[in-house]
Amino acid sequence: MVSTTTMPSSLSFLVHMVPLFSLLLSFMICSSSNAQGLPSPGYYLSSKVSTINFDQGFRNLWGPQHEKLDQGSVSIWLDSNSGSGFKSHHSYKSGYFGVAVKLQPGYTAGVITSFYLSNNQDYPGNHDEIDIEFLGTTQDKPYVLQTNVYIKGSGDGKIIGREMKFHLWFDPTQDFHNYAILWKPSEIIFLVDDVPIRRYPRKSDSTFPSRPMYVYGSIWDASPWATENGKYKADYNYQPFIGKYKNFKLQGCTIDSTSSSCRPPSVSPSGYGGKLSPQQNTAMQWVQNNYLVYNYCHDPQRDHTLTPEC
Repeated sequence: MVSTTTMPSSLSFLVHMVPLFSLLLSFMICSSSNAQGLPSPGYYLSSKVSTINFDQGFRNLWGPQHEKLDQGSVSIWLDSNSGSGFKSHHSYKSGYFGVAVKLQPGYTAGVITSFYLSNNQDYPGNHDEIDIEFLGTTQDKPYVLQTNVYIKGSGDGKIIGREMKFHLWFDPTQDFHNYAILWKPSEIIFLVDDVPIRRYPRKSDSTFPSRPMYVYGSIWDASPWATENGKYKADYNYQPFIGKYKNFKLQGCTIDSTSSSCRPPSVSPSGYGGKLSPQQNTAMQWVQNNYLVYNYCHDPQRDHTLTPEC
């Protein structure tokens, strides 16, 4: 090994510059990676749908003492006494259903904050459901966004879930972000900040919900399964757990609407026949490549005869 004290000055300069070059290279690689982040969907459906105040579209369903209205937005919270939930005034056959949500930071294990469609009150034990659920977490791990689709239970009182779970490319506790369900007769699309993250096509009548559903939001204790299959439970030393909702968007076909007078908004710009554009498909694929953490169709422990669409 050559002593740096006897090195030529030029070689000594290079030796001392290597750490700096390495740091610069790391920065350039990191910057390049960030530059190749989430592709733009190129179309922002939420901007095409009017925003309504909470009381224009919803009413409290349970836990009214754990709900607070503030200029058209609403906060609901869970503590050791109760959670809370709300329900739309009308049921819908299809449509675009969106909301901006800000989640509780810190320890939220066992807590579910949700926005979803369901007809469980009309068809108990045999209902349909389309879910956006935020699964609470521990302080050192990110939230999980769970999307799910139920169709008429399974006929034996059990629910056959079609879960796809994602991490998010941002911190959902720092600000409000837009989450939406577009339910059309031909497909269901889940969107986050107008980026499609999941498309669930209609492959048969038995695997696609078609009965009218109401729109709900809720916060509740799901400790038996919510966080890492129930490994971590709700800890009420951290209460209250608060979910904040605003910018509600309901553009759907109610049960009284006729097909000629009502149609869901297009998910994409004109020229794509109401289907995702190539740019939107690219953004969705990026999310699934980088942030998808569970797909029910790829779970070897599931009985896929119950989910033939897989």
